[in-house]
Amino acid sequence: MKPESVVIPLRKIHETAVVHPNARIGKDVEIGPYAVIGENVLIGDGTQIGAHVVVEGWTSIGKNCVIYPSASIGADPQDLKFRGEKSYVFIGDNTKIREFATINRATGEGEETRVGSNCLLMAYTHVAHNCVVGNHVVMSNAATLAGHVVVEDRAVIGGLAGIHQFVKIGRNTMVGGASKVVQDIPPFVIVDGHPAKVCGLNSVGISRAGVSDVARRNLKKAYKILYRSGLSLAQAIAVMEQDLESCEEVEHMLRFLRNAERGICRGRKDLND
Repeated sequence: MKPESVVIPLRKIHETAVVHPNARIGKDVEIGPYAVIGENVLIGDGTQIGAHVVVEGWTSIGKNCVIYPSASIGADPQDLKFRGEKSYVFIGDNTKIREFATINRATGEGEETRVGSNCLLMAYTHVAHNCVVGNHVVMSNAATLAGHVVVEDRAVIGGLAGIHQFVKIGRNTMVGGASKVVQDIPPFVIVDGHPAKVCGLNSVGISRAGVSDVARRNLKKAYKILYRSGLSLAQAIAVMEQDLESCEEVEHMLRFLRNAERGICRGRKDLND
């Protein structure tokens, strides 16, 4: 019998790059000058790794990503509790990570730091240990996530914004530049300030996400109940459950509010807790 032919993945690895022989490199991957790829790294098909990028630890990068020069992915967490345990970084497909961005692996044996697909992390952004970043998220230049932050799909975080550890950022939110975020941000709103306060519904972001007219009307009602009624959070949830027409977006907001462990960002004119 004629032996089966072996298909060797096509790669473009610069002669000065340092790629561990045990690293798993997909086909059509490009690795630029002086990049360093560690032993336990997996890089998906079609991904481009720029000059001086360091990818280490147990890191998995999806397909067709672009990692720009001098980014650092998978390094040990900046956490005094870390003791060298085996932990992970997972990055989805079609994500772009710009210059000098840093994504740290998790603290805790078997724990993960995750960044989703179709994200854009601009220059000098930081995703700390144990963070979970959804899909289609944009982090502008020098935006920073502390440990254990959760960012839901299609959130936009402005430049120089700082997000406190364990904060949750709801989907389709927009965080203003240089904001200080210390409490959870409900889905579909805009926040700004130091500390961040809610200043409106993210109508443009909701529209771009293809949310239906019915759901948008319900979200406007939900926003008024939550931020213009003077009700406490528990009271607002009860009214929303009673008065609003059920739709996926409203149900998502209610789930988020019920699980807001740090409290939520309140409105600029709303001092009620």
